[in-house]
Amino acid sequence: MAASTAALAASASLSAACVSSGVSSKGCQQRVSSSLCSSLAGVKLVSAHAAAAAVLSKVHVGEGGVRAALYSDAKYDLTNYKFEPIKESIVAREMTRRYMTDMITHADTDVVIVGAGSAGLSCAYELSKNPNVKVAIIEQSVSPGGGAWLGGQLFSAMIVRKPAHRFLDEIGVAYDELEHYVVIKHAALFTSTIMSKLLARPNVKLFNAVAAEDLIIKEDRVSGVVTNWALVSMNHNTQSCMDPNVMEAKVVVSSCGHDGPFGATGVKRLKSIGMIDKVPGMKCLDMNTAEDAIVRHTREVVPGMIVTGMEVAEIDGSPRMVGCLIYYTYPSSSDKMVPKRVRLSIFFFRT
Repeated sequence: MAASTAALAASASLSAACVSSGVSSKGCQQRVSSSLCSSLAGVKLVSAHAAAAAVLSKVHVGEGGVRAALYSDAKYDLTNYKFEPIKESIVAREMTRRYMTDMITHADTDVVIVGAGSAGLSCAYELSKNPNVKVAIIEQSVSPGGGAWLGGQLFSAMIVRKPAHRFLDEIGVAYDELEHYVVIKHAALFTSTIMSKLLARPNVKLFNAVAAEDLIIKEDRVSGVVTNWALVSMNHNTQSCMDPNVMEAKVVVSSCGHDGPFGATGVKRLKSIGMIDKVPGMKCLDMNTAEDAIVRHTREVVPGMIVTGMEVAEIDGSPRMVGCLIYYTYPSSSDKMVPKRVRLSIFFFRT
């Protein structure tokens, strides 16, 4: 729906292998069972019911009260609730087997997105609509989402300039609508919603607490990333050599944000190896100028690597802004003007 906003679209090249079908398909939606016993939330759901029971024991309820409604069924009888038995080694094997399978699957993948802020998550959301495109997201923090959990100055609300609200409609985030913008009552609603939809898709894997330490360059083309545990990357000077791992990819999207301890690392590395001339850094804040500039300049900066979000301001020296959202859409199969290309539809959040 939001893909129809042509005024905010920019074009950038990607490998044809990343868009094998050329037409995006809707991801599968999972239905959550209403029964506590069949829920995958397990301990957390039971804890929630236990907390509710404790609160209700302190609160007067009216005739035919809430407690009876919630706990008359045997499955909510917390005095007799007991989990199924499990061996600790089974837990270890399940976690290890699944994670290692993901690492093997994405050792050679279609797209690696570095940075799981609003730009990276939205990019992954749109690309992964095509079930034939494998997407790996690398995020050095334990908690993905970047700065999109809060608004400016650690306030709660997120202000979204139109027509970006169409993307909120697509993913189902509620907002208050005004003439030129909408307001989400808490920024975390956006971030949690897009993550829940994105990570449910079978062709997406988020590797959080993992750092991209370097790029793979072959014949003057970015061909993947060098990875390591984030804590290892932060402590190379405290230990002897701790070698990394790799992920090869047809395309790398760098969405590392603005300058900081780990910011703009993609373009900084390109400069250090001479693939780009300079990284002037972002200028002072001007939301209207900044957001339009990043829409225009999101692009493939070197073969195999696209730069998006606040990192664009770093490489171009354009004004800074408070926050942004970017997502990608595939052109329709009837689009004669851009065969085997990906159209970048970019929507920016002013928080």
